[in-house]
Amino acid sequence: MEGVLLIDKPPGLTSHDVVARARKRLAERRIGHTGTLDPFASGLMVLCVGRATRLARFFSATSKTYIATVHFGYSTDTYDRTGQPMGEVRDVAPELSELESGLASFQGRQMQVPPVYSAKKIGGTRLHRLARRGIAVTPLPVEVEFHAIELLELDGPRARIEVSVSSGTYIRSLAHDLGHRLGTGAHLAELRRIRVGSFLVSEALDMTGLLEGAPTAEEALLPPNAALRDLAEVRLEPGAAKRLAHGRTPSWEDVTSPGDMQGVAGPVRVLDPGGELLAVAALDAERELLRPMLVWARTPETP
Repeated sequence: MEGVLLIDKPPGLTSHDVVARARKRLAERRIGHTGTLDPFASGLMVLCVGRATRLARFFSATSKTYIATVHFGYSTDTYDRTGQPMGEVRDVAPELSELESGLASFQGRQMQVPPVYSAKKIGGTRLHRLARRGIAVTPLPVEVEFHAIELLELDGPRARIEVSVSSGTYIRSLAHDLGHRLGTGAHLAELRRIRVGSFLVSEALDMTGLLEGAPTAEEALLPPNAALRDLAEVRLEPGAAKRLAHGRTPSWEDVTSPGDMQGVAGPVRVLDPGGELLAVAALDAERELLRPMLVWARTPETP
């Protein structure tokens, strides 16, 4: 069994809980997720099953979209509703114009400091473990990108926003930083992930569907080639496809339609003449080569 499974995680479960239930349901130990969701959050998780765990890195780096509810008035130590308030607990309704201006100020590339309570590591130890031991840590800022931020609703001290971001962006930090910029304090009250790459939460199984629904989890598995739909594809001539399976690096001359290479950036799916996935490759434009990052095709010796 191998492929990619889309799950709609409910609030209250950890990402590990979802993986554990999928392992039990599918009787497959080789299952991993491509991006953590906090326990209080809900929404889309991308699970890689069986040999498809080798593909996880190609999903982890994609952009994501969230619906977030930000509560203004006070911040918390975790930057979300589960943490301890930092200062006076109060509700503050921001001015619409100030909120819109504050949100717009995050558009584009930003240096963002991750929450202290996060899965980021310092010296090999996750920040949240250090914080819970009372060890003072200062996370290093990282560059992130906000592709789009839209205010959906403002209701008193709560604002609901839709935000599309680069991989590695913390929406909790966005809420905290937004409260700081407006001078009100703020924390993340609700979070739902609705998109990962081109995958939408509307395509996902809920937990009932995972455990007992129709279609079954097995039927819902996306084949590896279909799951990598965000990557451009190139097809190889039959002889080159066989050579690639045995470790040879194909050149652009081995591609069925070399014109397909024009304007392509980033990794590509390399397919055989029948459309089956052979590899994921990086383009070496200078030498006109397809350098395999991962070879998927099985040779007769591959188990």
